[in-house]
Amino acid sequence: MQVDDIIFVQEVAKSSWHDTYEGIIPKEIQDRFLQVAYSEETLIKRLHKSPFLVAELEGSLVGFANFSTINDGQAELYAIYLSPNLQHKGIGTALLEKGIQALEGATNLTVCVEKDNTIGRHFYQAKGFQLVEEFDDLFDGHVLKTVRMELSLTK
Repeated sequence: MQVDDIIFVQEVAKSSWHDTYEGIIPKEIQDRFLQVAYSEETLIKRLHKSPFLVAELEGSLVGFANFSTINDGQAELYAIYLSPNLQHKGIGTALLEKGIQALEGATNLTVCVEKDNTIGRHFYQAKGFQLVEEFDDLFDGHVLKTVRMELSLTK
């Protein structure tokens, strides 16, 4: 990601969140979260602190993935989102694979996903992630059922 990509990342985040979490997280809570987590200031910090990849298709940004830095072999996938109309075309898989390549030295990759986000959970399961735990997560006053999944990166 480059600073010039921020506005496109914000657009993908908004459309993807509204599509993914409709009926799971109230829209006003989504909007409050998006304003903070995807503000220009926050995205610049994330860009400089951790691997942040974007996917382009025919010259347009259509998705992104943000990973943590590696700590004791552990890394986390913070976010992976695509334009809703471009899911199931291999773009998410390509972002995940490129991100894993960028995490040289990591032995495990974890991700947290809302239990009701069946598309997300199925994507991670298809990529080899295993369920580690389920827990309640208080998200801006709204309780989410969350699952933590892990992928071993050692072969």
